[in-house]
Amino acid sequence: MAIKNQLKTAVLLAVLTALLLWIGSFWGQGGLIFGLIFALVINFGSYFFSDKIVLAIYRAKQVEEKDAPELYKIVREVAHLAQIPMPKVYIIPSANPNALATGRNPKHAVVACTQGIIELLSKDELKGVIAHEMSHIKNRDILIQTIAATIAGVISYIAMVARWGAIFGGFGGDRDNGGSNAIQLLVLAIITPILAMILQLAISRSREYLADESAAKTLHNSFGLSNALEKLEKGIKHNPMVMGGEATSALFIANPFSAKGFINILSTHPPIEERIKKLRDMQV
Repeated sequence: MAIKNQLKTAVLLAVLTALLLWIGSFWGQGGLIFGLIFALVINFGSYFFSDKIVLAIYRAKQVEEKDAPELYKIVREVAHLAQIPMPKVYIIPSANPNALATGRNPKHAVVACTQGIIELLSKDELKGVIAHEMSHIKNRDILIQTIAATIAGVISYIAMVARWGAIFGGFGGDRDNGGSNAIQLLVLAIITPILAMILQLAISRSREYLADESAAKTLHNSFGLSNALEKLEKGIKHNPMVMGGEATSALFIANPFSAKGFINILSTHPPIEERIKKLRDMQV
């Protein structure tokens, strides 16, 4: 299943890239290059500084072994099993039961747990959650998400330029031919960025499935994580996160905000019931 998830991510990234190149054929090289540079600068900053920004948003505090011995011991044990360097450990002062991993690579990684998840889960369940977050670090999901965000950002930029071009009557240059141009503009300005967003979210969901699987294989136990997800789903409904916002929800093991009414295709996470089923069907 890991190979399947990796292949799915590669295909989705390829489709997203193809979508970008196809857009370039409509608009021309100049706008495409400018949009690419703009998105690269924004995402370069996000890649290198997002950990500090996110930790500040959620008022996370770094802890040492003397401050949280049980949590620190679990993180160190799982890091050893996953064969990655020991990440920094943070605690988020929130009753919302959740956890996240951030940092640009395994040598500059952070694992953060909320106070709520520490109090809610058993040792084995918390170990499953930490293994999931370690898998994100080991699988370099932050880099993959940054690449996807860069491509989607360029597409959104060009779509914005196309909308302004439509307002001021300048779209498509050599392809400006009445009715055909109107259809092209509709696709470029409205439909294409929606497709890019859907592809980006699909990549995020595929990495969640892969992290679940990697965690179970690291611990040779899928039930700790599956039981944890079951508790987290109920716990988040009772204690939705009050800090931050939806823009950061993809970083957490489960959407920390109330997601009732969301369409699955527009979610950064797969449905928890599907994740639980896949984990409990695994042979590890």
